[in-house]
Amino acid sequence: MFKALLIAASLFGLTACQSVPEGVEPVTGFDEQRYLGKWYEIARLDHSFERGLSSVSAEYTPREDGGINVINRGYKDEDKEWSEALGRAYFVGERDVAHLKVSFFGPFYSSYVVFGLGENYDYAFVSGFNTDYLWLLARTPEVSEEVMQKFIEAAKSRGFDTEALIYPTHSE
Repeated sequence: MFKALLIAASLFGLTACQSVPEGVEPVTGFDEQRYLGKWYEIARLDHSFERGLSSVSAEYTPREDGGINVINRGYKDEDKEWSEALGRAYFVGERDVAHLKVSFFGPFYSSYVVFGLGENYDYAFVSGFNTDYLWLLARTPEVSEEVMQKFIEAAKSRGFDTEALIYPTHSE
């Protein structure tokens, strides 16, 4: 009985990180091909895995197994060196719904939910499995004040702590 509960709890833990925060709806009509390529991180909530990084970017390329390769890159200001994390992502459901699961550590996946997207795929609002994870990504290292305000309003209305946002600089 204990083993069954342990297995059930482990499975719940693995899938709970693939959920969508309350109030967040993934973009539908999502075009994976248009999303591929390089994105710059414009704003984020703080996390240990990105702490102290500037010039943060993410590059998405197709995988042979139907998933997406993810290369996150940032400059460690304190160490004066670049840091890279290689991951893989897969759609949780239909490929036209912007809810993916992403892994940088073995079999452990977490949600990647695009809940806002520029008409020309020039910016994206991204959350994780809860409101502790939030990013504004763009195709360029800067966005207009209009896009920034749209992001802050969209995030705040969904329960994200927009007062805690970090705005990394870009020097590349």
